[in-house]
Amino acid sequence: MAKIGNSDLDVHGLNLGGNVFGWTADQDESFAVLDAYTAAGGNFIDTADAYQGFNPDKPGDGSEVVIGDWLAKRGRRDDIVIATKVGSLKSRPGLSAKNIAAAAEESLKRLRTDHIDLYYAHRDYDDAPLEETLGAFDALVRSGKVRYIAASNYTAARLKEALSISEREGFAKYVALQPHYNLLEREYEQELAPLIQREGLSTLPYFGLAKGFLAGKYRSKDASTLSPRATGAMSYLDERGERVLGVLDEIAAAHGVSVAAVSLAWLAAQPTVTAPIASARNTEQLADLLPFVDLKLTDDELKVLTDQ
Repeated sequence: MAKIGNSDLDVHGLNLGGNVFGWTADQDESFAVLDAYTAAGGNFIDTADAYQGFNPDKPGDGSEVVIGDWLAKRGRRDDIVIATKVGSLKSRPGLSAKNIAAAAEESLKRLRTDHIDLYYAHRDYDDAPLEETLGAFDALVRSGKVRYIAASNYTAARLKEALSISEREGFAKYVALQPHYNLLEREYEQELAPLIQREGLSTLPYFGLAKGFLAGKYRSKDASTLSPRATGAMSYLDERGERVLGVLDEIAAAHGVSVAAVSLAWLAAQPTVTAPIASARNTEQLADLLPFVDLKLTDDELKVLTDQ
C-alpha cells in the first residue's frame, strides 16, 4: 500500500482500470475481475463518466454503473478507493463550474455512493478559466462529495499554473496526475516528472501496458483482430517495439512471471509513480498483472529496460 500525494488515500500497487467494464467485459466478467482483484488485496479502481458510452448496444450499462452495482451488491464501498473523471463525456463536456457540478451528481448516482475519493479533470479543456474549474472542484471537496482532486493529461505548464492558483485562492489542490506513460511512451519524464517530484504529487499512469502491446499480446500483424484496442497496440509493432519485447521476454522468464508484470514493475519503479493503471477483461488477464506488485527488478534489469 502507498499514499497518494499528501492525501490519506492508501492504495494498492495496481490501480485497476475500469474502462473495460460494461464494454469488452460484461457485468458477470467485470464482477469476477473485481472479486478476484479485491480478494488479492486490491482496493483502488479507476473509471470515468466518459466510459459510459463505449458499448453502443448497452449505453446505460457503462463502467460507473457496473462498478456501482458491484459496490452495492458486495457491500465494499467503505474499503474501496474510487477514482472517476469529468470533462470527456459527450453529453457532459468540459470543465465549467456548471458542468462539473452536474457531472459529479450523475457520477455519484451511477456509482451508487455519496462521495468520490479521487475526482479528475479528464483533460485540460479550455472552455472555462482554471480559476473556475478549480473553484468548482473546491466546492465539491468542501461539500464532502469529493475527497481529493487530480488532473489527467495536463502539461507541466498548466499543472504548475493550476497548483499556483489553488495555493493563491485557498482551493483544494490536485494531489495526483494521470499521464500517458509507459516503457515506450517516455515524454512524461522530461518536464512533468520533475514538477511532480517537487510538488509532492503522485503519478498514476494510464496505458501502462501501451494498450496491451507491453503485455506481449501483439507480436505480428495477424494479432490486429484480437480486441477492439488492437489498432492502437499495433502502432508499437516496429523495430524498437520488437526489441523491447525481446528484453521483456528474457526478464519475465528469469522471474517466472508474465511480460505484463515486468512491464508494470518497471513503471512502478520509476520516480513519482505510485500505482500504474491496468485493466483486465477477465480473471486470467488479472492473474498476469497482479504479480508485478511484489516483483522487484534488479538495477541491471531496470537499466536495460530504461535504455531501450
